[in-house]
Amino acid sequence: MNHVTSTLMRSAIASGLLALAGCAPAPIYKPATTTVATAPNIVAQSPNQFTNADVIWGGRVVEVRNLADRSEVEIVGYPLDSSQRPKLDNNGGWGRFIAVMPGYVESFNYPTGALVTLTGRITGVRNGNVGEASYVFPLVGVAQSHVWTADEMTAGKSNVSFGIGVGGVIR
Repeated sequence: MNHVTSTLMRSAIASGLLALAGCAPAPIYKPATTTVATAPNIVAQSPNQFTNADVIWGGRVVEVRNLADRSEVEIVGYPLDSSQRPKLDNNGGWGRFIAVMPGYVESFNYPTGALVTLTGRITGVRNGNVGEASYVFPLVGVAQSHVWTADEMTAGKSNVSFGIGVGGVIR
């Protein structure tokens, strides 16, 4: 391979990688200066350390409970990708938490299994149960929340795979 071909090839590869990286949607929430990068299971272990900390968490809805003055959405937390979408490919969650929302939340808008991302403040913890097991749930007073659609979950993800061998795969 001559120098010109080599340079063109490297430029094409770099441009292609930049184009693929540029396709990912931007994060939906801007972290505040008080936002902490921690997980629900860590907060459950040391709740006093995180009281009144701001978080951006996401996960899968387990249940919606509507109370007289608020609604509580139980969520299995998952790490978030660069667009703040829950990443479900880590073979398990980050622990559960309860998203406390003012007023009435329609369970139709937060159906069981839906993927959500929210921003809010840790207000404490509550002891409860998951099945027969005792559990400590961090409580998050929700400022904003977003329920992800199937299209949003796949938006910006490359449908091209690269590997060693002959040919490529396009999904």
